[in-house]
Amino acid sequence: MIRPEDLTEEQNMYVIERAIPGAGELSQEQLKGISQTSCGVLNEMGPEIQWIHSYVTSDKIYCVYHAPNEEMVREHAKQGGFPANSVSQVATIIDPSTAE
Repeated sequence: MIRPEDLTEEQNMYVIERAIPGAGELSQEQLKGISQTSCGVLNEMGPEIQWIHSYVTSDKIYCVYHAPNEEMVREHAKQGGFPANSVSQVATIIDPSTAE
C-alpha cells in the first residue's frame, strides 16, 4: 500500500466523497460504464492524476486518487460529470499495524 508520505513532492493523495443516491444498487454494467467514463477522462488528463480505487456504499462512492492538487481532482469530476461533494487531502494512513 502506498502511503501519502511515500508519494513524490508533486503528488498528493485525496479522498473524494461523491453523493450518488442509490449507488449501492448500481449494476455491475452501470459501475463498468462509470469506470470507463472515469478512465477515459483520466487518459485525456494525463499521467499526473491516478484513480487508485473506490468504495461504493448505499448512497455514496468514496474514491482515492493521487494528484498534484485538489483542482485537478475537481476538474476530473467536472469533465466526467461526477459529483465531488468533498475532496480531502490525506495526511497519512493508519491501520492495525499502527498500534504495534
